[in-house]
Amino acid sequence: MDSTKACIHSLCGMTAVKNVEVDVFIVDNKSPEPFPEGKVRCDLGEVYVVRNKGNFGYSGGMNSGMTQALARDADYIAVVNNDTVFDKKFLHAVVEAIRIEKKPGIFVPKIYFYPGTEYHHDRYKEKEWGKVLWYAGGNIDWKNVLASHRGVDEVDAGQYDGEDKTLFATGCCIILPKVILEEIGMFDDRYYLYFEDIDLSMRVKNAGFFVYFVPKAVLWHKNAQSAGGPGSNLQEYFITRNRLLFGFTYAPIRSRLALIRESISVLLHGRKWQKKGVIDFYLSRLNKGTFPLMS
Repeated sequence: MDSTKACIHSLCGMTAVKNVEVDVFIVDNKSPEPFPEGKVRCDLGEVYVVRNKGNFGYSGGMNSGMTQALARDADYIAVVNNDTVFDKKFLHAVVEAIRIEKKPGIFVPKIYFYPGTEYHHDRYKEKEWGKVLWYAGGNIDWKNVLASHRGVDEVDAGQYDGEDKTLFATGCCIILPKVILEEIGMFDDRYYLYFEDIDLSMRVKNAGFFVYFVPKAVLWHKNAQSAGGPGSNLQEYFITRNRLLFGFTYAPIRSRLALIRESISVLLHGRKWQKKGVIDFYLSRLNKGTFPLMS
């Protein structure tokens, strides 16, 4: 709850842009501590709480919010993790990028680790806290079916400040035009959590659109707070299973064969939730699968 409130406070504290209204849709995935109605005011626009009847995961939860936003005639939708904090100039930078680009696409900002949540916090000097990159573009290793964040763990010195296209957007924050959502659809809820953002990016690119990296738009991410932390059982299960789903959907045949061999190795030598992820993929137990989650 505290992270959500901090996120909304920073979002509503962004510098306004003339003729741009920002409505906020807070998606409550049947959380044990429901977000209270009417407790948030935002000078940029209206605030709505979308209450789901169950825990629909990242993909289903975001789809619920996007459906409500589209029903209210949104032209662009930003899907955002609740464990983020916005820079005051974020909105201005995104609007500027949208106006510059001639070809429709989705937009993704530069994302820093929130101070204190870096993978290697002790490595950095105090003056570098808040400037350690979490995402500055996405890369995909198709041979091994692995996705990675460009620049992760690097201190930002402007090395990725050229606005450019990238291979995938991170679901931590994506700005999606209505026209693209109407053509390719929303997140594939078979993923539930993890890889749904990369899958969406692939569908965007396969439809002839682009994924734009906008380095002037900045926010901070409190890494993996909503997923139990790096290396948790939840992460191991969904990343293992969904990597197979993504790979068998998009990777070349040689990589798919390698995934089959790797699956056998995981079943023989992997950890408990990795094994369950492999089994559930091949048995088509998708969405929540068999991971014990709150309903």
